[in-house]
Amino acid sequence: MATTTIPIGFTPGALKELKSLMVEKELGAGHGLRVGVEGGGCSGMNYILGFDEKKEGDEEFDVEGIRVFLNKAHALYLAGMEIDFRNGLDNRGFTFSNPNASSTCGCGSSFSV
Repeated sequence: MATTTIPIGFTPGALKELKSLMVEKELGAGHGLRVGVEGGGCSGMNYILGFDEKKEGDEEFDVEGIRVFLNKAHALYLAGMEIDFRNGLDNRGFTFSNPNASSTCGCGSSFSV
């Protein structure tokens, strides 16, 4: 069951790209978007963003028709974060603006708290 208040945000550009990817990948009804963190990267923690099935310990949210899975333990590191999608000549891909990060790496895919 999806809860209503998600601790992270998505820009309209990110939502548009995610919906496009979901159609392109022809995901089944049991799949959704996983957002989280894992140890590693040049700054200590990497962001997780990909399609997956719901797992034990996940909270589920509905964001404009997209099922979003977030492990409860990861919310501490991601609360207030905004995910964007950039499609420019110098930068293409998802970006993470995380107020909990004390530092980030140059590529923006890892951070420390």
